Amino acid sequence: MPPPIRRGVGPARLLMALGYLSLAAVTYWYFHTRATFLQSLPSPPSPAPVAATNALVPLEAHIMSKCPDARDCLRELVLPAMQKAHEKVNFTLSFIGKPTDEDDGVACKHGPEECLGNIIELCAQRLYPDPKTFLGFTMCLMRDYKHIPQRSLVEDCALEHAIDFNQLNDCATKDDGAFGIGMLRDSVERTAKVRTHTYTHPPTRRQAAPFR
Repeated sequence: MPPPIRRGVGPARLLMALGYLSLAAVTYWYFHTRATFLQSLPSPPSPAPVAATNALVPLEAHIMSKCPDARDCLRELVLPAMQKAHEKVNFTLSFIGKPTDEDDGVACKHGPEECLGNIIELCAQRLYPDPKTFLGFTMCLMRDYKHIPQRSLVEDCALEHAIDFNQLNDCATKDDGAFGIGMLRDSVERTAKVRTHTYTHPPTRRQAAPFR
């Protein structure tokens, strides 16, 4: 026989139902008020975007055009490094010499022929600033450094690296040679400053002292 149908709710059930309703109302009020409060708050400032940097790492070699040690360093150290990281560095060649005060000239360790070789390589760097060009040309000359600055060697290396020989010649002889000497003097003075700084602050693993 089915249980009798109850027509009413007892006091205990009524109190329980009222408790549930009260809890639901309080919960709704809390979350609704909190959401409204959060929406009224000002939006936090967006983080500043990280500035993208394309700055190249400076890399500089200080050499002498008729020096076998400089040739070996370019071949064994600089060229392999440039092949791996040429897109990330700003490569520069500077030269070693001694400014002469009496005529605003430059004295080179291996004689006047080395000074002219230095000027030719500086002209290549000035006219063709892409390291793949001027460094390749310089390395071509220095493979046969004993014959720098013979015209045949310069012409052959210029042809190999798509450099206009006439432009090189014009650069080296401009203003009766004063332009090239001025470039070389600026370069050796820069090297002298770097050497002074290096000896004052010994090189770390990230720095390299210039050739002696």
